[in-house]
Amino acid sequence: MRRLCASLVISLLSISVYTPRAAAQRNEATLSEGEVEQLRDAAYVANDRVMVFIKLINTRIRALEDLYAKPRRPGREQDTHDLMEQFTSLANELEDNLDDYSERHRDIRKALPKLIEASDRWGTAIRTPADDAAYNVSRKIALESLEDVRQQANQVLQEQKAWFAAHPPKKDENKDLAPR
Repeated sequence: MRRLCASLVISLLSISVYTPRAAAQRNEATLSEGEVEQLRDAAYVANDRVMVFIKLINTRIRALEDLYAKPRRPGREQDTHDLMEQFTSLANELEDNLDDYSERHRDIRKALPKLIEASDRWGTAIRTPADDAAYNVSRKIALESLEDVRQQANQVLQEQKAWFAAHPPKKDENKDLAPR
């Protein structure tokens, strides 16, 4: 009995130790090392970071459009599923960033209209492939994430217009740098 309890405790500890690592690996699979580096480089300038997210998502959307613009090839459905999963992951991360920038009143007014415009294109591209059981669930989740990002961007834009009208930034103040 004592051995059984000890092995159970060891099993639970090993699962809890490796679970965060598995989540990190799953997120890393969405981005190449170059893309991770682009996000790191833009970490301190909020507008730039939003624009990098737009660029990364546009890359996934172009790849999705290319899959259906060219003659059908084996594995297209799985590639569609994977691209929609990557889109969802990036959209969720972008939404988290928008939440953070909104709370801290980081000025992202220049990037938000571009994000809203891009979100319309993304929705069209995600809806374009015909229904298929291989990616219908991923598509539904991607569309929900897209709608969340679109709503968040519209809300943050309105909040930022009101905030910066009431609290105009000083000319000598570097508004894009993160607080230290």
